[in-house]
Amino acid sequence: MALFAIAVGTVKAGGLMTNTNYHIAFDRMMARGATFDIDAAYSNPAGMAWGYEGFQMSLNFQKPWQDRDIETNIPNFLAVPQMGYPGVNIGHTYHGEASAPIVPALFASYKKGRWALSAMIGIVGSGGFVEYGDGIPMFNTLVMAKILSATATLPAAAGGPITPDKYAICSEMKGKQYIYGGQLNFTYRITDNLSAAVGMRANYYDGYNRGFVMANMGNTELINLQLDCIQRGWGFAPIVGLNFHKGPLTIAARYEFRTKIETKNNTKQLFARIKNTDLATAATVPYIEGDMALQQFGDKVAPYQDGAKTRYDMPSLLSVAVGYEFNPKLRATLEYHFFDDRHAKMAGNRQKELKHGTHEILAGIEGDINDRWTLSCGVQRTDYGLSDTYQQNTSFACDSYSIGLGCAVRLSEKLRLNAGYFISIYEDYTRNHPKELGGYLGTGYPGQDIYSRTNNVIGVGIDYRF
Repeated sequence: MALFAIAVGTVKAGGLMTNTNYHIAFDRMMARGATFDIDAAYSNPAGMAWGYEGFQMSLNFQKPWQDRDIETNIPNFLAVPQMGYPGVNIGHTYHGEASAPIVPALFASYKKGRWALSAMIGIVGSGGFVEYGDGIPMFNTLVMAKILSATATLPAAAGGPITPDKYAICSEMKGKQYIYGGQLNFTYRITDNLSAAVGMRANYYDGYNRGFVMANMGNTELINLQLDCIQRGWGFAPIVGLNFHKGPLTIAARYEFRTKIETKNNTKQLFARIKNTDLATAATVPYIEGDMALQQFGDKVAPYQDGAKTRYDMPSLLSVAVGYEFNPKLRATLEYHFFDDRHAKMAGNRQKELKHGTHEILAGIEGDINDRWTLSCGVQRTDYGLSDTYQQNTSFACDSYSIGLGCAVRLSEKLRLNAGYFISIYEDYTRNHPKELGGYLGTGYPGQDIYSRTNNVIGVGIDYRF
């Protein structure tokens, strides 16, 4: 049911469904599309042709934390003047906390002469858990509207319509979404200045949606809606890359093809019970349960039936970067990403509601203070092409600026330590629900949602050359 679909993304830098931060070098510099270091196994596979001769590995750990808030405002919601009911003024912030455990990523490469093999394993899409302890606004408002609609014709002798001031709503939402990826690349230096790479990444989607909403009037249960749905699926993406390197200049490009991921539901629970307000039958049938109750929520429950399939494609990605070495101790990179989100299928074909795919511009600089210490920093601008019809309580995004900084410390000739931190500064997104377009969730009452997010990531990793 679309009511329960909570999209998660805490290990987040990149497109709507794609992560780009795996190695700590990204956290501290952002723009890594022209690097020859071990993290090129993801960010510039063709650049491995100029990397370390021999075998090297890198192990990285990141800790993200994020808030996702929805401020909902609906004045005089469900007002019915003919019944003398002024409605309820909704002005509430629903606080969501998204988190993930320590997130690892592993890189490895082997180079010999003109060719190289490289690989990486990490969480390539989304990654984490989100919980709304008070549920989400679309839950509460839809339940309110349904209760009032179902009881609007009750006579005064039966207590009259059940308005929101007569009952209490309790709800909670939890979601998990991870896309694990394993990537393998082959790189060959075609000429002294040009190299190419081909690769493949396998992606595994693992997620769930769990939640409930209950409305009770005293000891009487009005509505009880429960969901526990697990979703899993596989997808594969070919990857190609080119790298031109001459003197201090490096120009690199990488293209990842769209990953088609179709998940299949393993629904442990999808249950609804609704109080029967038909006075003629309520004495013998006090509640409507099972399929009959679920049908009252229309097509919103269909996507979460057991065995139902849902698309969570990862979009194609074009990355172009220019790197320049001003001197042996100072380097800078300017990079551009385009995620073709409008052609990557999502649940309910929401991708069609985007104005355009995701545009990202990244810039980074790093300098060697001495033979042991390297300092770096970088920035990233992300524009998702959002629209009102794309944004949902259950899955929303906000354009952002990200700033990263950190250092690398050479502990020995073979061992290097990386440490980094980045913060994403999001722009609030305001979605209005005007009456002429059906009002809030089609209830006819105008309202507004303001979506806001915060995101922080710290990380540490080690690079080892054998």
